[in-house]
Amino acid sequence: MKTGIIGLPQVGKTSLFKILTKAKTESFGHSREAHIGIAKVPDARLDKLAAQANTRKTVYATVEYADLAAIGEDALKETSFLTSLRNVDAIIHVLRAFEDDTIPHVGPIDPLRDIGNVEIELIVSDLSQIEKRLERVAKDMKKQKTAELEREHALLLRCKAQTEAEKPLREMELTAEEKKLVRGFVFLSQKPILYVLNISESTTLGADVEAAVAKYGLAEAASRPNSGATAICGKVEAELAEMEDEEAAEFLEGYGLTESGLVRLIRKSYELLGLASFFTVGEPETRAWTIPANSRAQEAAGAIHSDLEKYFIRAETIHWDTLLAAGSEAAARAQGTLRLEGKDYPVKDGDVLNIRHSG
Repeated sequence: MKTGIIGLPQVGKTSLFKILTKAKTESFGHSREAHIGIAKVPDARLDKLAAQANTRKTVYATVEYADLAAIGEDALKETSFLTSLRNVDAIIHVLRAFEDDTIPHVGPIDPLRDIGNVEIELIVSDLSQIEKRLERVAKDMKKQKTAELEREHALLLRCKAQTEAEKPLREMELTAEEKKLVRGFVFLSQKPILYVLNISESTTLGADVEAAVAKYGLAEAASRPNSGATAICGKVEAELAEMEDEEAAEFLEGYGLTESGLVRLIRKSYELLGLASFFTVGEPETRAWTIPANSRAQEAAGAIHSDLEKYFIRAETIHWDTLLAAGSEAAARAQGTLRLEGKDYPVKDGDVLNIRHSG
């Protein structure tokens, strides 16, 4: 799963990418190509399980990020930019909400305006694609009208009405069959989106971060289907990235923050993609595995290895906090809280699984 980071010029998007992925962006120059990096998903649950198991190796879930070129005039007409944006599963839209006279900005700081300007570009791009496909489908229907073409035609007309109303396709209700029909078009405004406000440094940063979404009028936008919003202070996050854990904790406390903005951002982008984590725990290794939310136990086993899915028998299952409370797997088994589940068990975020198989 890949998340694309977009934004207008001078919003701090590439700095955010650099902090997230530890990428060396000095060599990026002014290329219009996307730059790719991997960020681990911080997870206190995994840390506690690893400590209890006295594990030798801890492996975190990861999210792949793509830093796309700044959105300027006619950006979505550039082949390289358009291709890069189509290749991501979700979008982080970084919005400038900080004041800094040394960094140029056209007009007043207005994140809500910037959301509207970028959103309309995505919608217009989709509308153009829809109209071209409708023309082709209409021609094909004149030659031979099939049920499949009629379904596609009807769905495209709905999509056209949605985009002509200047509404993104991510807000349309679609059945599983309809989602399958439009998947190949890779519509831009259909991608889940997380708005990230980059706010100014302050002595009350903890409170400012909490209030930012409401302050800048993003609450309504964030409440829409497949959307979300959060806030960070890029300047503070850059400093945090250079610190050891103990020093960083003291630094955060001084600002009234309980966690890094990047921890929250990574977690939110993980959730936005509709993903969940389950854990495998042992002395050699404790690991977080990434699966689509509500996956069945047999499908979750496949995330570890295809043979485990193929030869799946049962899954020993316990929620992470129940395991911690028990003290060990042996104690949980004795208490009866470590249970056996079949292949159709819906795996919950935070479950610890031990797969039994016949392979």
